[in-house]
Amino acid sequence: MHIHILGICGTFMGSMAVLAKELGHRVTGSDANVYPPMSTQLEAQGIELTQGYDPAQLDPAPDLVVIGNAMSRGNPAVEYVLNKGLPYVSGPQWLAEHVLRGRWVLAVAGTHGKTTTSSMLAWVLEHAGMSPGFLIGGVPQNFAVSARLGDTPFFVIEADEYDSAFFDKRSKFVHYGPRTAILNNLEFDHADIFPDLPAIERQFHHLVRTIPSEGLVIHPTTEPALLRVIDMGCWTPVQTTGAGGQWQARLLSEDGSRFEVLFEGVVQGVVEWDMTGQHNVANALATLAAARHVGVVPSMGIDGLSAFKSVKRRMEKVAEVQGVTIYDDFAHHPTAIATTLDGLRKRIGDAPLIAIIEPRSNSMKLGAHRDGLPESVNQADQVIWYAPANLGWDLGATAALCSVPAIVSDSLEGIIERVKSQAKPGTHVVIMSNGGFGGLHGKLAEALQ
Repeated sequence: MHIHILGICGTFMGSMAVLAKELGHRVTGSDANVYPPMSTQLEAQGIELTQGYDPAQLDPAPDLVVIGNAMSRGNPAVEYVLNKGLPYVSGPQWLAEHVLRGRWVLAVAGTHGKTTTSSMLAWVLEHAGMSPGFLIGGVPQNFAVSARLGDTPFFVIEADEYDSAFFDKRSKFVHYGPRTAILNNLEFDHADIFPDLPAIERQFHHLVRTIPSEGLVIHPTTEPALLRVIDMGCWTPVQTTGAGGQWQARLLSEDGSRFEVLFEGVVQGVVEWDMTGQHNVANALATLAAARHVGVVPSMGIDGLSAFKSVKRRMEKVAEVQGVTIYDDFAHHPTAIATTLDGLRKRIGDAPLIAIIEPRSNSMKLGAHRDGLPESVNQADQVIWYAPANLGWDLGATAALCSVPAIVSDSLEGIIERVKSQAKPGTHVVIMSNGGFGGLHGKLAEALQ
């Protein structure tokens, strides 16, 4: 059948397109912003992309239109679908009905670390010879694609709490029916659709209600919001990670690149890998617990983690020019910014560290996280905040509260000039955004030449 996807370049929808193509469908799609890495991945798969939402792309009519959750009423293509009575569905519902049904779904949910943890889990299962299918909101470097069907019952999915579509305001993850569920952490986010943290906790409780009594829920002991979710009712065995949990880590290096894994007090082995940060150690413990649930013994899981290569745009080293190292990172929440910078600081010691941050997510644009931003950058030596034209709050006031030197720039050229004047050999520059940031990474590398 011919499936047309509106909003195809989002990480979820783009991955779904890959799966639909693999199932033998003809897949086309459109988006307002067609940019890498998703656009290049889709074009490589032979999926035809259209820029913009002109209704002409729906004539002749496809057999089915899958509508992404970024689409809203008033969008010309959405209005055309409704007016012509074309069959349509949300991405999560299509996925549940055509890919996940009848499979052992391992879902990774939480405010932070979903992409990295689901990538770890898919890789650990792959390393153990279990050839899982997966759908991940990023491109894991061990696989070089963000999704595949796989040819065994196991399917790993990044389970997002964002809404499903303009006509289905439930969180995407309530569609997935996981048997194994990792709940990584839970903080307030997505201020554009959730009024407060209890509203998100309720959605997580809806997810917990769908997990079978023969399944497994994995969560850290240190997250009060998740403890409240479990207290609302849980009919599934639970395993916990971190302080006082069944799964624990003993750091052998301060930056988290070497640590011992303990399960119920017994040492299972040592992970030695390229990752840094306490958050990634926590992600690893959850991964090992989930993998064990489908039969991967911890020692084999630890072997897999030691060969894990991270995800594109997660502290990805993109260039080294004149002794200056440039990283691309997706962090778009104060906690993620803080843990990422902390991990890098512990790795590089006293070397100069410049953070460049674009407040681009919907929650950031609404100012939901601005109180947490000044403290999130304490581990950097200096910060450059990028102020996009449509930011509805005073970024300068936030910059003024930072304990490290901080400036606000409203142009990429201004950012590049600032870095050129400050960076010397041995400097590390982290560019943080959940978008393409106007190709800043490449432009900065070129300018430093």
